[in-house]
Amino acid sequence: MGAYENIEINKKGRLAYIVINRPELRNALNKETLHEIVAALDQLNEDDTVGCVIFTGKGEKSFAAGADISQLRQKTALDVFKPGGMQEVYDRIEMYDKPTIAMVNGFALGGGCELALACDIRVASVNAKFGLPELNLSIIPGAGGTQRLARVVGKGKALDMILTGKIVDGEEAYRIGLVAEVVSPEELEAKTEEVAEKILSKGPLAVKLAKLAVQTGFETDQRTGLIIEKLAQAILFSTEDKNEGTAAFLEKRKPEFASK
Repeated sequence: MGAYENIEINKKGRLAYIVINRPELRNALNKETLHEIVAALDQLNEDDTVGCVIFTGKGEKSFAAGADISQLRQKTALDVFKPGGMQEVYDRIEMYDKPTIAMVNGFALGGGCELALACDIRVASVNAKFGLPELNLSIIPGAGGTQRLARVVGKGKALDMILTGKIVDGEEAYRIGLVAEVVSPEELEAKTEEVAEKILSKGPLAVKLAKLAVQTGFETDQRTGLIIEKLAQAILFSTEDKNEGTAAFLEKRKPEFASK
């Protein structure tokens, strides 16, 4: 599915894995890797056979250990505003048309933790390690960490993790709501695919609009969010998939959705 130097794309049925492939550097995220992730997202968005995208890291030690510090050291104030930065890439993942899952194996620190936070759902092994240690470098999480972590786990816990640099394991991440599932390393892939298959069994248009309603509605007041929800539902009420889904339920059979 195209040649990349820093990532791999592996397809398995309707699932597509974007694998960060820099294990010798704990899958650190340099600018070249980010550019390849964007190219992969574009490629997979055009592939109608792909229904769900799973992010993970090569090997068992690291999901993504954060930004490439050698590149980070060279950053100046104006670099924050240049296009194609980590925050912009993760915004793209958060609003991606297809559902995304972070399959977290090992370290997910800094930009790696922020990548997981940008995905719709996070599934972790017990040996996963989540943290935002940027303050050790006298910078802050700058790829959405200060915002997404607080929204996922609450402001108090987010401040605790960010200000102290605390690293939490998979079980603690599950306890505080940072991940949806936690399993042994041996079960991680199977559990992630189980979650993905549950999503793929739903109406694809409904999945897309549910994502839109939640992500967009969360950024506004409840009344506006309810209007977004109502408009999304109105669109779905006019689709063939809605007719198929309700008919299949009444006829006690598996629906065959056509995305229209």
